[in-house]
Amino acid sequence: MGNWRDGLSNNNNSRVVDESMEEMEPLQLLMGRLVRGEDHTQLQRTGFACHTDLHSKVCLTDNPTRINNTNLQFYISITNNDSQQTNSSPILIHPYARQEDKITLRDVTPLQIIFQPNKTLLPPCQFLHNVPVLIFSTGGFTGNLFHEFDETIIPLFITSYHFQTRVRFLITDHKTWWVQKYNRILSGLSRYDIVNPAEDGSVHCFNGGVIGLKFHNILSLNNTDIPGGYSMSDFRSFLRQTYNLKVNNVSELSGKKPMVMLISRQTSRRFLNEGEMVEMMKEVGFEVMTTTPQRMSNLDKFSSVVNLCSVIVGAHGAGLTNEVFLANGAVVVQVVPFGLDWPSTYFFGKPAAEMELQYLEYKIEAKESSLWDKYGENHPVIRDPESIFAQGYFASRAIYIDEQNLKINLTRFRDTMIQVKKLIEEKRGSW
Repeated sequence: MGNWRDGLSNNNNSRVVDESMEEMEPLQLLMGRLVRGEDHTQLQRTGFACHTDLHSKVCLTDNPTRINNTNLQFYISITNNDSQQTNSSPILIHPYARQEDKITLRDVTPLQIIFQPNKTLLPPCQFLHNVPVLIFSTGGFTGNLFHEFDETIIPLFITSYHFQTRVRFLITDHKTWWVQKYNRILSGLSRYDIVNPAEDGSVHCFNGGVIGLKFHNILSLNNTDIPGGYSMSDFRSFLRQTYNLKVNNVSELSGKKPMVMLISRQTSRRFLNEGEMVEMMKEVGFEVMTTTPQRMSNLDKFSSVVNLCSVIVGAHGAGLTNEVFLANGAVVVQVVPFGLDWPSTYFFGKPAAEMELQYLEYKIEAKESSLWDKYGENHPVIRDPESIFAQGYFASRAIYIDEQNLKINLTRFRDTMIQVKKLIEEKRGSW
């Protein structure tokens, strides 16, 4: 058994799991990739550190640790005489990537980190793991594909990929449907079964641990940020391998009419003349497939469908997150609703470029919005959107996100689709 177990007490009746005879990078080096500067120095000196930035808080240790699943108390064995750590008060942390979102954090159960120099006072180990634990919550903004990828899936990849599957996940606020939905991704990042504290009230002991997820930017990875070396290209390669996606580049789809996937929204930001849009795109020379949010829920199947498309078209919304499954060189066409220029570009446009996709925006004119008919051209909603946004997020969301539908000017939109056709021809040739 590993030397780290020698420092554990009350473990005579524990069950040993997660044994591995494979060579792996030393735990100290793996943990060290998640902190820099003074935090890295503290980790080397004490075996514990927290990295905090604008978005994230991630705490980690390469010391023996244990978690009591009954009360979500995370105990760290202090293996030196560092007085600062010995005298530390417990740390409360919400294991979620977006720490600045105080409203969402209300749905994330906090976990308590306790430093215990007296090993005899630690709860007895019931399960021993020869790998570190990574703890995160699925209690945040779930049920929305964009937020699930932005705030959990991509941060989980960032935080765990360098462990090369030799890490065990412990998920607080465990949602079975969420775990089933992303089972392939979870299995691709960890070779071990997930610990669910809600169903397992045992005490689990590990040789180290990470609490929380690192966030870089909206639907993005930064290869110079912690842990360093991983880009959106790496994440998309991981997705292709995980979901067995066959098409790496849109040029591989030559030989037939390119397929457009049109995202058909069922609530707000609906295309009121969707049927006419489909006919127009067919006239330009595309095959067209419409899809609904219900079909998107099974990623195991739907990811392969997206991967075979040359173009994805949709109004600003979560469905555009499926751009992560497109082949390199495919085209994303975002229909930008009235008043939503900035979030449209920032949430999906900039990430598309990092994904090696081609990106076009079709910005609707005021008359193409249902808000024009409801409020009239002289109302501040139409004449002065900034005054509405100045009233706060909820006031602006109620109008521009939740209340708006779109009737597309087919003449203008045809010009956009002709441009899309030229972009695809440049990548894969004529059809």
